[in-house]
Amino acid sequence: MPLRAKITNPAMQRSFASSPEIPRELPGDEENDVLFGTKYGVRTIELNRPKKLNSLNGSMARKILPRLAEWEKSGLANVVVMKGAGRAFCAGGDVAALAKLNGEGKQGQQASKDYFALEYKLDHYIATYPKPYVAFMDGITMGGGVGLSVHAPFRIATENTVFAMPETTIGFFPDVGASFFLPRMDGQIGTYLALTSEQLKGVNVFYNGIATHYIHSTSLPDLEARLSELTFKDYMPLHDRLVIINQTIEEFTSGLPHDEPFQFSKQIRQAIDWCFSPSGGVSGIIDRLNQAAAAPRDDIKAWGQKTLETIQSRSPTSVKVAFEQLRRGANWNIAQTFQHEHHIASKFMEHPDFVEGVSARLIRKPAEKPVWTVSELDQVSDEDVKAFFTNEPELQLLRTGGDRNAYKDYPHAWIGLPREAEVESVVRRGQAKTKDEVVASFVAAKDSKMGVREKVEEILNRRTETQDGVLVWR
Repeated sequence: MPLRAKITNPAMQRSFASSPEIPRELPGDEENDVLFGTKYGVRTIELNRPKKLNSLNGSMARKILPRLAEWEKSGLANVVVMKGAGRAFCAGGDVAALAKLNGEGKQGQQASKDYFALEYKLDHYIATYPKPYVAFMDGITMGGGVGLSVHAPFRIATENTVFAMPETTIGFFPDVGASFFLPRMDGQIGTYLALTSEQLKGVNVFYNGIATHYIHSTSLPDLEARLSELTFKDYMPLHDRLVIINQTIEEFTSGLPHDEPFQFSKQIRQAIDWCFSPSGGVSGIIDRLNQAAAAPRDDIKAWGQKTLETIQSRSPTSVKVAFEQLRRGANWNIAQTFQHEHHIASKFMEHPDFVEGVSARLIRKPAEKPVWTVSELDQVSDEDVKAFFTNEPELQLLRTGGDRNAYKDYPHAWIGLPREAEVESVVRRGQAKTKDEVVASFVAAKDSKMGVREKVEEILNRRTETQDGVLVWR
């Protein structure tokens, strides 16, 4: 039986009242927009605004943070499961409410900035949570929903999962830690997703590293029940607990869908890496997309034309800021990421493109094309972009100090499929001479994890060639 969101235990209320760092519920917060459950060692968080696709708001964040803090201290809470009611995990933040606030002037803008501070504190708290955290990314997972899931050690995609970072469509930027996870994706796919808002669906969320596992949605209740049965010794290190949970989740994988290949063909994937190279900045990307749009191959030509039109329809300010954000974010640690992003978000709350983009796309009926502050990318100067990255950071996170709270790469990255950089390292070191040997080495290292063979084969077919019988990275 799910518990009501309100914390009613007086001792617990006093505990959090004496800890001002942990936000508490406020009068007027929506009731039951988050449901909490307990079953043996599992603690569940269910986002419960299905009519609004579980869009995240301050009321929900103020309920989730105290619960996570409570469970962190509890010896009875072994695993936290985050999930959503209805057909969405979480479709994003409630940006329509924020745009309406911004229309009220400086006071409303400050309220919006405060919301993002709260959201990013929650995301960083999840990213540094010292207990196993499992996100059921079943359904629409975009924007704010990505922040609640992508930083977790276990992220489960299903046939229903639809992932995207659609912020440039509304005059904003890819936030909730996108500065961290997008630059660390294979090749230039992260930049491509950031600037175009392209969706990844189903098993492709798994192939591209956003999810660590792919399971059919009908198996999720059984998985949750099985996780609740796990017990750990008090002294067992977190890594060992993650190993056991990883093995448990793998028991519920039932094979990859035979009718859902890699979303991008070899040629398109190569075009993405070439076109979205950081060389030459955004103008360089546009130049290369123009070349792709004139390519002799029909598939590359169509993709180049579509992608070019997509980027040119986005907020020019958003596109240029997002590009610079990813360039810098590749060097930020997880704490710096949310601090810098809060500053960027605050700047956007003062920028007309955000209100216009949200109003045109989500509020005005029927939806219409936004009228951006400037219409062309070359009208956004370097100085305009730099203004989003000055006088920062100021956000005070709930966790500070220590490597665990400020890592530069996910400490749990070993759980998912191999990254392209790992495959490149094996090929360049000459540890394996043929494609079959490389694949076999990764399958063995990953204990025959589902998807490893397919992922490594895709990388090798796209990035290597055989010269004099030896596999060479190109």
